[in-house]
Amino acid sequence: MENEVLKQKVIEVLQTIFDPELPVSIWELGLIYEINILPINNVQIVMTLTAPGCPAAQSLPVEVDQKVRAIEGVNDVHVAVTWTPAWDKSMMSEAAQLELGFM
Repeated sequence: MENEVLKQKVIEVLQTIFDPELPVSIWELGLIYEINILPINNVQIVMTLTAPGCPAAQSLPVEVDQKVRAIEGVNDVHVAVTWTPAWDKSMMSEAAQLELGFM
């Protein structure tokens, strides 16, 4: 599978994963910093959370791993959580900002 096609499938899956406290996907919230498709269809994702004490700190990275791993053609998945740069609401898509009343 071509890298761009696989990356698009990963993005589609990420759009189905929602922050438990907000009615917006983690993709629209801007929590996904990087998606890298490595040789033999290994997927590396660098993400953050809305806050270090976020109740989903344990569950969201696991959900990302499991759902991306389920994509046909994916060999392996590595999800790294980073706090740099720190997330803020300016990272959200325009749609997410409208949904949450920030615009």
